[in-house]
Amino acid sequence: MQVNKRTPSVAIIGAGMTGIMLAIKLCKMGIKKITIIEKKEQPGGTWRENTYPGVACDVPSHMYCYSFAPNPNWSHLFAPGKEILAYFNRVFIEYELAQYTRFNETVTQCIYKDSQWHITTNTEHNLTVDFLFSATGILHQPMLPNISGKEVFSGISMHSAQWDHEVSLTGKKIGVIGTGSSAAQLIPELIKQNNTQVTVFQRTPAWMLGIKNKPYNEQQKQHYRNHPLRTKIVNKILLYLCAKLTTALTKNSFIHKKIIQFFTHQSISYVKKTIQDKKLQKKLIPTYTLGCKRLVINATYYDALNKPNATLETQPIETVVHQGIRTQDGQIHKLDVIIYATGFNPFAYMHPMTLIGRNGVNIEDVWNKKIQAYRSLCIPNFPNFFLMLGPHSPIANYSMIEISEKQANWAINLIKSWQHHKLDIIEAKPEAMKVWCEMLNKKKHNTVWASGCQSWYLDKDGDPITWPDTWTNWVALMRQPNLKDFR
Repeated sequence: MQVNKRTPSVAIIGAGMTGIMLAIKLCKMGIKKITIIEKKEQPGGTWRENTYPGVACDVPSHMYCYSFAPNPNWSHLFAPGKEILAYFNRVFIEYELAQYTRFNETVTQCIYKDSQWHITTNTEHNLTVDFLFSATGILHQPMLPNISGKEVFSGISMHSAQWDHEVSLTGKKIGVIGTGSSAAQLIPELIKQNNTQVTVFQRTPAWMLGIKNKPYNEQQKQHYRNHPLRTKIVNKILLYLCAKLTTALTKNSFIHKKIIQFFTHQSISYVKKTIQDKKLQKKLIPTYTLGCKRLVINATYYDALNKPNATLETQPIETVVHQGIRTQDGQIHKLDVIIYATGFNPFAYMHPMTLIGRNGVNIEDVWNKKIQAYRSLCIPNFPNFFLMLGPHSPIANYSMIEISEKQANWAINLIKSWQHHKLDIIEAKPEAMKVWCEMLNKKKHNTVWASGCQSWYLDKDGDPITWPDTWTNWVALMRQPNLKDFR
């Protein structure tokens, strides 16, 4: 007896990189009951939000695009933010996703009851669906440092992800707190502006590779346009090389130690080659193991610090005061502008919305002690819910697009099983979750993140929130879901 194939309804929260890709893949498998709920007026996610001077991707452009939409026209090895946003907008338009999207609408609550998800937004247009994807990303909630006095500063303050383009920085005394990837891109642009005085407040230096952001000339772009296979080959080579580096962060063998030592040597050599001042060199060389914090790819930051209008301050910040910032040595750094280049809350995930699963279970209670998800995507007691780029996704210096696509394929395979009545609901069993977490706990000890450092890769217990094994092993695990692990 033939059983009719089910046709699901799906909601996707977020029209950023992951949300766009999910909608396209679902459409390609014939699912058209899709609703994308986007809080802003246009798609783009983090590339719509981050518009600070110098914003760019820190993975090579040709590995930062969808497998089904290669881009032969990237202008640089590391594409600028505006160009990446334009790419996502173009793909959004090309696949006609506007018909599925509700803009300027924020999800406030999702409740699972009667075998469906009931979604409440800040409008009166609520929604009920079979499947729910959270595609809010991990870099969407700006994080401010725990420093007192921020509210008393008389000048202008802003987070790098909330850039105010109306503010003129010409002739200003600017303080930048943070030395991660965003700061390394932003600071040289500030130092180049007319008559600025820029003080960089550094808590911990970053390991940095000085790879120049070379432009692609028109002949190279034309070659990629004429030979699409070449674009795919370059993509695969770049993914392979990044996989080898990230693998070195998760293994403790002789060869992997040598890889870490090689990049450490390269980074130190780059500091010494670029920075002439011996005291400044010492301040810029980290003491923790390379890779424990995100490796910064940048070839302009050190040069900028050599400029006469740049100062690197390594005294810890005591407090923000009316005139600027006071460091622990008692010095008051008088400032007109304070910029917080302090990153994002990596544990925000779907927050601030409320997520209620089976029998009234709240995600806040489930995650009170530990943030966990089976295969990074599924949580017991939250049926038919997928958390894209969830905890223990392999996010360390790798292409988020590649990760998201593999997670999407895995989730869609589960939905296919539901369509063909192999599963009535998609909910990870508690015992499967337990085995998954035990495996993660066992593997974490061999990783660079267990070497001891403060990093956004670590949770409140000091455990890595990223994947603690090789890229190859993760890909193998995500190739096909094990239906026995689901109710």
